[in-house]
Amino acid sequence: MVRGSVAIARASKISPLIIGLTIVAIGTSAPELVTTLEASLSGAKDMAVGNIIGSNIVNMLLILGAAAVIRPITVSHQIITRDTLMVIAATGLFFAVGRYGIFNQIVGTLFLLILASYLTMAYRTEKAHSKQKSYTKVISDEVQRVPEKRWLAVLYVLVGIIGIIIGAKLTISGGIGIAEVFQVSQTMIGLTLIAIGTSLPELAIVVIASLRGHSHIALGNILGSNLFNILGIIGTVSIVTSLKTPTELINFDLWVLLGITLLLLPLMITEKKISRFEGGFLIFLYITYLTLQFTSFKNIFI
Repeated sequence: MVRGSVAIARASKISPLIIGLTIVAIGTSAPELVTTLEASLSGAKDMAVGNIIGSNIVNMLLILGAAAVIRPITVSHQIITRDTLMVIAATGLFFAVGRYGIFNQIVGTLFLLILASYLTMAYRTEKAHSKQKSYTKVISDEVQRVPEKRWLAVLYVLVGIIGIIIGAKLTISGGIGIAEVFQVSQTMIGLTLIAIGTSLPELAIVVIASLRGHSHIALGNILGSNLFNILGIIGTVSIVTSLKTPTELINFDLWVLLGITLLLLPLMITEKKISRFEGGFLIFLYITYLTLQFTSFKNIFI
């Protein structure tokens, strides 16, 4: 779907900035969107909220850590002042609503308006620095083997969308089945197995970029994905159906998400890069988090 969309955008002479900021970012977040929506409409709302929280944790610990281990990530001033602070603010808002309120149509509309405002600001900022090779342009360049013919590009998009929808239905039904067989909560399955699965597109983009020497765009892609997950996906799903954060997420995982998001800022400020050691530390934190999900230690907080 991403390849087809990028091909259509390039054939229509759409700016690489728009491709990077919207098409690729939305494309890699499409599994989370469709899976979360399918889970919500199927009655597995706990799994839906768990998927978003789990995906963001996977992005910041496992995927960002893997990218830094492959190649240390240099951090630009723009990443810190614009994108990181925006992610922190969005996560703080998500935390407040998740802990004290409910995600309904009003909240969903507000989230989408904030996302639209951010994209507008980001586009203007990127356009002002268009002479430099911005990370959004590099992201769009990382999408390889795009079809040259327009009809084939449209076919790519249609087949991709159908595949995502079918995949989402199979993922949710499989997740519910696993939860019943192993007698674990649907929330836990959403936090772990489904979160990792729906985050694989981000992992692919980030790892390929790092291997090609573009590790500095990994952070921008991950921050953008987290913003889309919180503002775009939760915003869209909340308009369709209201969501309430399960108690086990409120008392533990929601705090973990907030703490990890705040941890990114000092990691980036120190020496203005994320080193291999720090990347390994992030991966260690995710392994620890994953271990706690399947132990009785987590029950202390619930």
